[in-house]
Amino acid sequence: MKPAIRFSVFFLLSCFLWTIGTLTPANGQGTWTPVTNSPVTPNAGVTLLLSDGTIMCKNYDGGTYGMGWDRLTPDSTGSYINGTWSDMAPMYYDRLYFGSQVLKSGKVYVSGGEYGSGFNNAEVYDPVAGSWTTVPPLTATDTFYDANTMILPDGRVLQGVINYATGFRGNYIYNPATNSFSNAPECLGMHLETTWLLLPDGSILLPDWQATTSERYIPSLGTWVADATLPISIYDDISNETGAAVMLPNGKAFFMGGNGNTVFYTPSGTASPGTWTVGPSLPLGQGAPDVPASVLPNGKVLLVTSLVPYGTTYFPSPMYFYEFDYLTNTYTSVPLPPGFDSTGVPPFFDHMLNLPDGNVLMSFFYSNQYYVYTPSGSAIAAGHPSIDSIFKVSCDTYLITGTQFNGISTGSSYGDDWQMATNYPIVRLTNGTHVYYARTYNWNRTGICTGSLPDTTTFVLPAGLPAATYSLDVSANGIASVPVSFHTCPPVQVPGIVIGRAVQLMPNPATASTNLIFQSSGEADCQLTLKNSIGQTAFQTTIQTHAGANNFVVPLHTLSAGIYLLTLQSADQLVNEKLVVE
Repeated sequence: MKPAIRFSVFFLLSCFLWTIGTLTPANGQGTWTPVTNSPVTPNAGVTLLLSDGTIMCKNYDGGTYGMGWDRLTPDSTGSYINGTWSDMAPMYYDRLYFGSQVLKSGKVYVSGGEYGSGFNNAEVYDPVAGSWTTVPPLTATDTFYDANTMILPDGRVLQGVINYATGFRGNYIYNPATNSFSNAPECLGMHLETTWLLLPDGSILLPDWQATTSERYIPSLGTWVADATLPISIYDDISNETGAAVMLPNGKAFFMGGNGNTVFYTPSGTASPGTWTVGPSLPLGQGAPDVPASVLPNGKVLLVTSLVPYGTTYFPSPMYFYEFDYLTNTYTSVPLPPGFDSTGVPPFFDHMLNLPDGNVLMSFFYSNQYYVYTPSGSAIAAGHPSIDSIFKVSCDTYLITGTQFNGISTGSSYGDDWQMATNYPIVRLTNGTHVYYARTYNWNRTGICTGSLPDTTTFVLPAGLPAATYSLDVSANGIASVPVSFHTCPPVQVPGIVIGRAVQLMPNPATASTNLIFQSSGEADCQLTLKNSIGQTAFQTTIQTHAGANNFVVPLHTLSAGIYLLTLQSADQLVNEKLVVE
């Protein structure tokens, strides 16, 4: 349990160790840049990436602990450093340390609060309408407190709660379609002050509070199962806190302990237990009591530490920054942001968020000065999304298909107090020096490390987007795909395009989707049509070809089983192919 925001007393011991800490070489490869403009009201907690590329930041407006939010919009070149701030609609309840998730619809779900009037209430923000909607409250025997949340594969949210009869084990599931809660199985151990972590197999890993046991929630089974025992405790003895947890590019999970210990977890990929091993202790005997961390595009982890809690000092100050390299199991000191004095500032004041441009946004309680951390090096190859095809639904709405739209991690982590995952597709359009973000929604997956599984999302072009040819990419956790050429309406027609006669559909027969493979002599908008056996149009869209080999994923999940005629028509050519849908 954290205080309701207070500055720690600066004990002589912490002063002494802080002096030593400043002598550590600042060899971190990243750089800090202060955000040029500042919102009027200081930060009061979590920052969240909306699916249109803007950032919503909790502030102190309204109530005791804050009901307000600020929006950070990147400038015309896509820079968040030079972005502008605007007010957003306030919540119905003030809340501090609460659950948060961006839903598949692009809406934002928040719940509970260790402090404030919203401790037993949840609400949902609609970024299109610019308004909040409350969720019917829990039963009288349950409350949210500052519990964890995690989005499930079907788009519902697993929500940790406190049951006054059974303690810190309870769970609910929030259903966005009905705006309501239903009961979910209890945890085997306690989830108070713990960190939930999404694994590549879709399960949710939980090291039990004040214990070395662990468990996982298996969505396909709808229950928690016992997992392996940790080789060492990661909860400190004073505040009983742990730190952030992230998935590393090597497929292992990395948990940071409030007591300075760290552990790795290797998933089994099934319902069977995984394997825990001891990780490298945090540097200089420091700990991670309720601190953030972020997986950088280069695969390293930006993290924060402090002294290990001692005596009556539950959350020591000051804070230290490091980059953790999982390839060498080493920590490299990172200097403080310019002009930032961490004297008396414990690390739980700090919040991180992965930005679509590959940087990390940093904010601190009580401050309206935000910072951007720019890591060094290039993004790891395994983290890049890939675009297969773009289907036009209307002049401002498109369906885009590809792979790895959710990335290989959830981005940043904090723990049970709030969640700021960014494992969802962000669509960016560039023309010269101008950068625009489209709003995505209805992405088909919420997992990570999905490999070659087909991904889809719908995106809507921003209002007033100039008609032009753009370079379009998809990013997840700040790692972008190879860009493709994209034409706005009205379509740019290129006469004389020749579609190669060797059109292939793979697989055929198919179920959820098939790949349309062909050669084209150039760029053009071509109409793709699927008609059933009695000549009715079952699916129709516009695809954009490019010179050379083309591979478009055709979604089939809405079609009934049967035989279809696929037609691909350019300005002066028409090609037919038979398709069997099972």
